[in-house]
Amino acid sequence: MVLGATHAKQDLGVLGGEGLTASMEALSSKEDSVPELNVLMVGAGDSRHLLTTISRTHRWPRRKINFYIVENNLELIGRHLLFLTIALEPPEQMGLQEKCELLLELFGNSLIRNQTATYLQEKANLFIHYITDLDFLHKKLPMTDMSGLKFKERDQLEAIFKFWRNPDQKIFQINRMWDMRNRQYLGNRYDSKIGVYDWDLHMKLYERGARVINNRQYYQWRDKGLAFEVREGLYDVPNKSLASGLLMNYKGEKVPARGYWGDIVTSPYIAFGIETEEQSFLKTANGVHVKTAQDISQYNITALLHELVAKEKYALPTEKATLSEITEEEGETENDSSNIKNESTHTHQHPEIVTEEGTVKQSNDLDDTDSSGGHCAAEYDYLPLPDVKIHFLPMNCVTELHKKNNYCERFNVIYFSCSMLHHLKPELRQIAAPRATLIVELTKFMLDLRKELMTKFVSRAMEMAKEAGFMPFGNIDDEKDLFARFELKDGPYL
Repeated sequence: MVLGATHAKQDLGVLGGEGLTASMEALSSKEDSVPELNVLMVGAGDSRHLLTTISRTHRWPRRKINFYIVENNLELIGRHLLFLTIALEPPEQMGLQEKCELLLELFGNSLIRNQTATYLQEKANLFIHYITDLDFLHKKLPMTDMSGLKFKERDQLEAIFKFWRNPDQKIFQINRMWDMRNRQYLGNRYDSKIGVYDWDLHMKLYERGARVINNRQYYQWRDKGLAFEVREGLYDVPNKSLASGLLMNYKGEKVPARGYWGDIVTSPYIAFGIETEEQSFLKTANGVHVKTAQDISQYNITALLHELVAKEKYALPTEKATLSEITEEEGETENDSSNIKNESTHTHQHPEIVTEEGTVKQSNDLDDTDSSGGHCAAEYDYLPLPDVKIHFLPMNCVTELHKKNNYCERFNVIYFSCSMLHHLKPELRQIAAPRATLIVELTKFMLDLRKELMTKFVSRAMEMAKEAGFMPFGNIDDEKDLFARFELKDGPYL
């Protein structure tokens, strides 16, 4: 679920996608001869590109990667920090399945379980310490850098985290807000809302390639904001990480209001639930998908988190276990060190994870009462990312970066979400490295846009990219493509 942005394919592909070869060949090297890749992400909205790219670094030659993240909403920076800390929880503190469930809940649910809310509150306390003491942040989470934020923005982030840790559920009644947003959006169609949901699913999402989304799950998300119910339990606590501020017109004056202003039409399934490397999850029977978008999302997140720790590609077991075998395996996990490395999201096996320090056994305790995670007393609180640095930049600062010498010809890959395209100015060329790649998210899954407006958006993106010195890589299909790719030209644009 994204605040103020559309959903798209989860892998930014900065390490080896089509059209990026030239950018990779032009990377500069430091004294240690390790190429350095600088990525500017403008309006990504959530951490799907960031986490997926980081988790797959082992698939490509070693590079040092510097991410520079710009958002138009400080709550999004808070969610980046939240998802990063979940992904980097040490295996001895939180098991793979528990991480997956926690991330999906906070990512895509308006209401979460009490245990998840407790985790959010505890992390909010820690984040307040991070944002108010950057030396402490550098010590505990050295891959992140918030020194680029303005003092005012850091103060506002502190206030956001204080809101997250507030246990009072009445201060953010998202179930009422969700219903009000639905009533406002549907108008006189509200009384026949199921028919509207069905139309949007079958005539829009399905037509744009998201046929794997299950109608029951989609209707429930449209009606209540619940996308992922991966555990049995009571989902009744508001997910405060989805709250954001907005200036509203009231009696001719701008009044700040906190509420939910994110997506209520497309669904969070688009981010992780419609594509996967495991082709068995895309099989159909009698024209109907065997797996749902929730199943695919759960598998993709599990694979991502496994790959982040184990530095190897995740794969399902080759043979399906019977129910009795699963029960026996779960009972023997505590004493058996020969478990397979890969975990099936359906069999709930708990594998060993191989890290650079050696073999670490996954926690087999999935009791909800121990989902707080906490932070360990080791040298670092989270899994190390020695070749990754994540810099958070001031809001909407893209058009000012060219005025700073340290950003001159710096970025090898530049990503713009469709909601931030207006920041793509001719000055962008000054901060782009030689042969840089520009990636622009298209409007494929903005369901309320007509075809002619989607085509117009592509034309406008191409025009703005041309003014900045970028030429398109291949043909761009506004109905099929999720992204448009451009390459920085050296000579005159023809």
